[in-house]
Amino acid sequence: MAASDLVHVIEENHRALDAFVKGDPEPLKKLFSQRDDVTLANPFGPAVRGWSLVAETMERAASNYSEGEATRFDPVAEHVTADLAYTVEVERFRSKVGGADDTSPLALRVTTIFRREDGAWRIVHRHADPITSPRSAASVLEQ
Repeated sequence: MAASDLVHVIEENHRALDAFVKGDPEPLKKLFSQRDDVTLANPFGPAVRGWSLVAETMERAASNYSEGEATRFDPVAEHVTADLAYTVEVERFRSKVGGADDTSPLALRVTTIFRREDGAWRIVHRHADPITSPRSAASVLEQ
């Protein structure tokens, strides 16, 4: 599985994210590993581990979006080895969020880790949060 194969999977991931902000988690779920060590940390809740919790979390997260579209993916870093790869990107979307009447722009800082499984790249970890600009030191304090 060459690095060029990963390029295809990243493009597929971007198309799946476009569906996700329309409220459809299924294309993204198909790209994830279904092994016990798969993890997901999204902006709507704590990190989870294991396929059943990851799938449930994706379904709940996608239900927060409707009528959206992916507008841009800004790459920050990428690294590929024979069996592992990661990307760091800022993902940009427009979507109705949380039942809003109008679409709004949103951006997520995302790290995605891919692993080769049975000859195919699978997402084994995804961390997404809305921190895309500098913040004060106090912003990390629990309130």
